[in-house]
Amino acid sequence: MRRFCLILTLCLPVCMMAQQETLRETVGNYFHIGCAVNSSIVQATDSKANELVRTQFNSIVAENCMKAEHLSPREGEWNWAEADAFVAFGEANHMQIIGHCLVWHSQTAEWMFRDKNGKEVSREVLIQRMRWYIRTVVGRYKGHIAGWDVCNESFEDDGTRRQSPWQRIIGDDYIELAYRFAHEADPDAELYYNDYSMSVPAKYNAVCEMVKSLKAKGLRIDAVGMQSHNGLTWPKLVEYDRAIDAIAATGVKVIISELDMNVLPNPDSFSGAEVSQQFEYSAKMDPYANGIDKRTQDLFGERWQAFFYLYRHHCHQIARVTFWAVGDADSWLNDWPIPGRHAHATLFDRDYNPKPFLKEIIKMYK
Repeated sequence: MRRFCLILTLCLPVCMMAQQETLRETVGNYFHIGCAVNSSIVQATDSKANELVRTQFNSIVAENCMKAEHLSPREGEWNWAEADAFVAFGEANHMQIIGHCLVWHSQTAEWMFRDKNGKEVSREVLIQRMRWYIRTVVGRYKGHIAGWDVCNESFEDDGTRRQSPWQRIIGDDYIELAYRFAHEADPDAELYYNDYSMSVPAKYNAVCEMVKSLKAKGLRIDAVGMQSHNGLTWPKLVEYDRAIDAIAATGVKVIISELDMNVLPNPDSFSGAEVSQQFEYSAKMDPYANGIDKRTQDLFGERWQAFFYLYRHHCHQIARVTFWAVGDADSWLNDWPIPGRHAHATLFDRDYNPKPFLKEIIKMYK
């Protein structure tokens, strides 16, 4: 199977190969190639990004419009407009559409966990609210969403359970319940787990045990998303490679999710991809405000090619590779963990032009 993946496009007619000059037409022969999109892209307010998404990618994921605090900021209140537009955009352009995310400790409105007096709700009440929320959201898009990130970031880097309100109030079985409710709402949708620091052995081993436990109970889980907020020196490729094999050995596919590469320096106390981290801006921490230097750009390109070579090697285990931005201007790293910086995190610059090394990645997959 691996050999077949590696030579898949070599059998194509020469005339067809000559036309394959986009990620969608080359990398997309091995696995879905996707990106996170925001409302300005969907509504074509950002026309360049809109065009780039439609020509380069065959899969999209909702960056923010399907997160719980956006869909339901207050009990009984629903904001469907942006999520509906996201789904319509994907269907109009014949893309795989991914929902993100149903159960997360962050970006969930506080009403979900508290009663009208501000006290934490009981286990029974939170289970009822989880079931109602998942059935409402997944049910609305039944038949339109290919797959859902059901639980997001449920583990710490040491492999212990994150003490989120879901974990604290419901207990260990909240993950099992979430997958059960999602499958009941749309039996045909794929279900995923998504987390960062997934090249850390303690973490991916804990996730693998969770996957095996769900499968043993007859619950559906199709893939694990390795959030890949990579850097020039981390993670080590050998550790990343082992993590892919370990996850695939549980009988599910691997998704390279939230992919980008951070070339900016990190604060001393920075760790992982926890979204609550925030530090003050300083020019010292924003060294590429006027553009990236050639040496760093060369290292950046070599690093990207190394990852894509690894993805091709694992194509029989990988279902999708999804960038967490379209171009540098869209990247969340412009404002996290330090607001106001200038990220250079993707394959396309701030004007959505391809970076010089992109042609090498496309050549690799041709």
